[in-house]
Amino acid sequence: MTKSKAILIRAHGGRDALEHVEIDVSAPAAGEVQIRHHAIGVNFIDTYIRTGLYPAPGGFPYVMGKEGAGEVTALGEGVSSLSVGDRVAYPAVDGAYCEIRNIAASKLVKVPDDISLETAAGMMMKGMTAEYLLNRTYKVGPETVLLFHAAAGGVGLIAGQWAKALGATVIGTAGGPDKVKLALAHGYDHVIDYRKDDFVAAVKDLTSGKGVDVVYDSVGKDTFPKSLDCLKPRGLWASFGQSSGPIEPINLGILAQKGSLFATRPTLFNYIATPKELDDCAAALFSVVRSRKVVININQTYPLAEAARAHADLEDRKTSGTTLLLP
Repeated sequence: MTKSKAILIRAHGGRDALEHVEIDVSAPAAGEVQIRHHAIGVNFIDTYIRTGLYPAPGGFPYVMGKEGAGEVTALGEGVSSLSVGDRVAYPAVDGAYCEIRNIAASKLVKVPDDISLETAAGMMMKGMTAEYLLNRTYKVGPETVLLFHAAAGGVGLIAGQWAKALGATVIGTAGGPDKVKLALAHGYDHVIDYRKDDFVAAVKDLTSGKGVDVVYDSVGKDTFPKSLDCLKPRGLWASFGQSSGPIEPINLGILAQKGSLFATRPTLFNYIATPKELDDCAAALFSVVRSRKVVININQTYPLAEAARAHADLEDRKTSGTTLLLP
């Protein structure tokens, strides 16, 4: 049995629900490996689970987090795809806020030698989200005009660079001049400061009244239904998060009224459901990062013990780019 520091919750609640404790970690079971984290990614979904907006998978106590990177330290029976010492990372697996953990080998990808483990930990969820949104939810290309809310956020900064590399015209929204400047430096052709400008009017102006092909919206309550008013007829609204709060139930008739629109609520988990999908998504992400077309911005780091402060800064919109916890 190995001892590990971890951040867990025993019930849904505020930031004070996060407990820094010591847990026991058994030897890895068949099909599992044990890893020692070098870095852990912090994502909005973590706050959704903490507050109860999403249920805690598996119940309580629940070790927070879904993304990390580290080194394999032990192998369970039957594992042949990995070796002790391998540098690995993963997205979308519960239990990341800890020093040491066991995890199914099938959920891990090997990290290329020229990508740091800190970069890997900070880009798996966000970078893979950008990958499926731009390549599979809506196939972005040179003819695409898109709007991406929260352009200075972790997914937004990756998506802006990636969409530009795909040849798209990239419009974003951000809050305040510093975040507008940051987004403009990461692929966006135009960035609207939603704190002082009406983003619907600005999008109409930028597109000569036509609207955009697709709106990527992780904000939720504060941007709906105005996001629909930014779309061309038969455009797509991709709602992939709700950082400002959940959207009230909608009457599907609004999609007809606003131009026979399409709407989807995608999630990364459904796009990496098989080992092949996971590997293909990771390969695309690693390739675009290694090509330098996309740079991962790690703008905030916190000790593992200060996870509550990381959550506070994320929820209070004080962060930009990627946030890491360091064990």
